[in-house]
Parts: sequence; structure tokens; C-alpha cells
Amino acid sequence: MIIDATRGKPNAMQVALANELINMPLTSYVTEGIDVRNYGVGDGLPAMKRIFAELLGVDAYEVIVGGNSSLNLMFDCFATFVLAEQWGSGAKFICPVPGYDRHFSISEYFGVEMINVAMTENGPDMDIVEKLAADPDVVGMWCVPVFSNPQGYVYSDETIARLAKMKTAHPHFKIFWDDAYTIHHFSGSRPTPLNILSECRKNGNESRPVMFASFSKISVAGAGVSCFAASGDSLATLRKRMNAQTIGHDKVNQQKHINFFKDVKGVEAHMQKHAAILRPKFEYAIAYMEKHLKDTGATFTRPQGGYFISVETLPGCAKRVCQICKENGVLITDAGATFPYGKDPADSNLRFAPTFLSIDELEKTLEVFCAAIKTASET
Repeated sequence: MIIDATRGKPNAMQVALANELINMPLTSYVTEGIDVRNYGVGDGLPAMKRIFAELLGVDAYEVIVGGNSSLNLMFDCFATFVLAEQWGSGAKFICPVPGYDRHFSISEYFGVEMINVAMTENGPDMDIVEKLAADPDVVGMWCVPVFSNPQGYVYSDETIARLAKMKTAHPHFKIFWDDAYTIHHFSGSRPTPLNILSECRKNGNESRPVMFASFSKISVAGAGVSCFAASGDSLATLRKRMNAQTIGHDKVNQQKHINFFKDVKGVEAHMQKHAAILRPKFEYAIAYMEKHLKDTGATFTRPQGGYFISVETLPGCAKRVCQICKENGVLITDAGATFPYGKDPADSNLRFAPTFLSIDELEKTLEVFCAAIKTASET
């Protein structure tokens, strides 16, 4: 039997929490004067915009509701700034590492050079970020500010304040702010860091951030609702592209989400159900690693939310760990995936994803994973 632990997907129990939403009949097709069956309303239904606005801490008019994939919106927004010639040839993007492989894939697809910046427990190393931003070819950066992928770190208020006020040589420097896990806490209270858009606006940089969020890991991963939020010139540029691109996204699905969740309090109550499913898996995984990795030289994070645990082996061991796991029927995220171009200079970072597995599968995966680290560290 092959156990696939390569991606941080919700498990069957999690997606089942929204079965009622999937099967929900609409008793009315008109909401706030809008017929959800028809064309138009490219911004999204007003109630859906209000829910996202409250989750992100922005005004509803700054929110554009999309389809099921925030990654799709990131790709489209990235393409927009390229096609609008805001970013010229030779553009470079700052990439906090370890980070999210799909962010890096977007940058690579458009031929934008990626520059590694080490992550700390408080976010990217801001001394380096500020130096890089002084290069006129550096046009932006990726950020996962709450429960970062894969470490599960939360950006500090100091980091966010520095990102908002830092001097940038490029006039259209953008921060792609992927708030994928903003309410995905399974232990303790929800983190409430400074709001990046508010901080940028205070410093005269309201066009700097483009924020993204989705319901993919809240309702149904394959049929959620996503959004981006922006202001100033960024919002104007992105609206212009969307007006040419689409007449509107799936408003029937938006209305089902509105009826199911009602408001942000309904979303938060639903997330407590997700937390009850995820918490035992992370607690088990962390306890197992604490016991079985203590003599291997490996270290790992202990996130309070999100979907991953980041593991650092001894240098030069990560690829070997993946190979040993594969030989023993366990597939994990490829070594190097958390770095641009798939190249981890130290060959040490591994992203561990416990969410999709049953407890029995998680136990088997951890047994193989920790044994592989031990073997790799000794050879």
C-alpha cells in the first residue's frame, strides 16, 4: 500500500462538514436585487464581499470575489502586472524560504527571477528584504503572513510595519499577501497581526499589497469561493483586467456559501469543527517527532495552525529521506519543493503534511519518516 502525504489537503471528515452546503437548494434566486442565475456582478455578491472584507480587515469595495481558487487569482494578478508593463524585463521577486512551491511556480512561469530570503519566527529577514527592495529590478515579494507554509509562523507586527513603510526603488513594487490560513488555528486564539493594507495606506503605499484568501479549506476544497483585495492603482489596474476577462464568477455558489455561513461568526464556528479534526493529528505528529527525532540532529516547528510542519534535517539529508520513504511506501513532498526552482541549497528542508491522512496512516507515515531521517543522518 502506498501512502500519499505529498500535499496539505483537507481530509474526508473535513470536506464532509460542508455536505449541507453542496446539497443546499436555493429558496430564492434573488439577493439584494441581484438574480444569481444571470450575468453580471463581476465583483461578487455584496454579502460575500462583506464576509471576505471582515475576514481580511478591509473595506468591501476593495474586495473582488473570484471562483474556487485563490491560486488562480494570484496567477491572474501576477499576469496583469506583467501585461500592463508595470514590471519590465529583468524583473525579480523576493521569496521567503522555505515557502510555498506554487507561488514559486507562478514566478518561474513568467520568467521572473526569484531571490531567496530566509524566514525567521517573525517573518522574512527584514534587513535583507529592505536591502533587496533598493534594487529597481526587484518588483515584489510573496508572503504567507499567518501560519506560513510550511513552518506555521505568524508575521510579527514589527515585520508588517517594516514591509508597509520600507523604501522601494521600483515604483510598482507589490506584496502578494496570501492570507490562506488567516482563521486556520487549531490551538489557542486566532492570530491578529497588523493589517498590511491599513499599514501601507498610513505610509502612502496603499497600492503595494494585493491580499488573497479563499474558502477552499473552509468549505469544499474543489468548490469554494476565493477573493483578492487591493486599493489605489493596484485595484484600478486589476479591475480593468477583470472587466475584459469575465462577466462574473459563480454567484449560485457564492449564495450557497452566504446561506450556509451567514456571516463571519458562522465561519469561525465552522472552523472550530475543522480544528477539532486537525488538532489531534498535529499533536500526535509533534509528540512522535519529539520522541523519535531527538538524537538525529533534526529540528521541526510546532505550529498552532495551518496545514504543515516544517522539518530541518542535517544538511545534505533531505533528498535521501524522501528516497527512503518512497522505498518504504510513503510519499512525502519532494525535497527542495519549498525553495525556488526546487533547489534547497542545504538539502535539509522537508514539508510534512499530516492533514489528509487517517490516524492509522499518520502513524505509519511518521514511523517511516522518522526512521528515514535517522538513517539518513547516520550515513
